[in-house]
This record gives sequence, C-alpha cells and structure tokens, in this order.
Amino acid sequence: MKIEYSLESSRSEVLKSSVTINEENVENRVREIMKIKNVSIQKDPHFKLSFQICLLQITGIKKLYLDVENLRKQPFDSSNKQHEDMLIKLWKLLMPNIPLESRITKQWGDIGFQGEDPKTDFRGMGMLGLHNLVFFGEHHPEVARQTLSQSNHPKIGYSYAIVGINLTEMAYSMLKTGLLKPHLYNLVSGVPQLHHFHEFYCYLMYEFNQFWFKEQPSSIMEFNYYREQFHKRVKELLIDPHTVLTLKTNGQ
Repeated sequence: MKIEYSLESSRSEVLKSSVTINEENVENRVREIMKIKNVSIQKDPHFKLSFQICLLQITGIKKLYLDVENLRKQPFDSSNKQHEDMLIKLWKLLMPNIPLESRITKQWGDIGFQGEDPKTDFRGMGMLGLHNLVFFGEHHPEVARQTLSQSNHPKIGYSYAIVGINLTEMAYSMLKTGLLKPHLYNLVSGVPQLHHFHEFYCYLMYEFNQFWFKEQPSSIMEFNYYREQFHKRVKELLIDPHTVLTLKTNGQ
C-alpha cells in the first residue's frame, strides 16, 4: 500500500500512471521505471520481479473493482435466460431435495426472499447479489445449506437471501473504499480475480451467521444494530496490514 501511495503521489507522470495501466503493459512499465530510477538489475536482482508483482496487485484490484461494479449495475432481467437460469440454480443449490413448484411462488420465502418473485430483491445490488449467493451455494454447499437452516430459527432467525444481499453491499463498499486492499494484497501474489471477491463474501456470510447467533438478538428488529457491530469488527480486522480473511468452519 505504501508503494501504491508513492506512485500516486509521484510528480512523474510515468510513475503516477503506473497504477492504472493494463496487465499486459506491466512488464514494460517496470523496465521503464527501472531506467528512470537507475535501478541496476545486477545490484538488485530481485527488484524487477518484486515490483512487477506489486504493480500487478495494484492494477488488478482496480480492475477487480470495475468487474464488481459492472455486475452491481446490471439489473436482474427476467427476459434474460442466463439470469433466470442462475436464479433457479440458486434454489437447486440450497434446496436440492425440494422441487420449485413454479417461477413465481411463495416458496422463495423458504430461502429468504421477501416476495413471490425474487427479482425485486436484487434492485440494490443487481446481479452482483445473485452471483454472490450462487457462488456461496456452489463452492461451499454444506456451509451454505447449514447457514440457511440456522437462519430459519423460529425465534431469532433472519431472511437468508435478504441478509445475503445486504452482505453483498458490505463487501462491495469495502472493496470500493479500499478497505479490502490489505486482505487482497496478502491473499493474491499477482492479479486478484472476481472469485477472490466472492470468497470474501462467503467469509462474511459464514461469520455473520456465527456472530448473529452468538449475540442472541431479541428479534430481527435489531438487525441493523448487529449488522453495524459486525461491520465494525470486520473493518477492525482489515486495518491490520497482515490480515487475510478466509472462510474457516469448525471442520477446517
């Protein structure tokens, strides 16, 4: 992060623009900077590779944000077969033994949507919310189903899908504001990809569920308060420059 700040604060346009160049131009840019700064490969043989990795991480996070933002801006479209297929896939991932009776049905409430048609719940986070939910169910099926089951607690349960979309907003805002940088820098030696963002979302889903039941709120009406407390805890963890937040269940 210090290197990124130094580059952005540089008076040299070559150095300043290095944080936004394309991945394929990184190697040439490193050579150019080494020439400007008179860095000798003989005196410092590790500089080139180390600096190249740093630039790939810095520029990669900026590209990752654009990819995430594009998904967020994409509304759920019922006329788009891919969108519809992904929504049905979510149901099958979470409820593999129970068939969906129809596309418009109260059954969606069983996995935490508000109405008979889930598309209305994706307005805030667009397709990003659906991608997150599907990724969790697909890559961590047992954990996702267990989380869904716990969310249906008769006294202090919560709406799984709605909370999931709310946590999408949390993950998105942390990426947008730069809070996720330490985590991503420590996690990925190179270019972070969209699945790294999805995995962080899975961490939030699992940890929020654990936090919620540990705190034992009196009712779902206290959701905003406990959501904010959870948000503060995660932000405190991300302040640590050595942090890496990955989903770890009791079985891991």
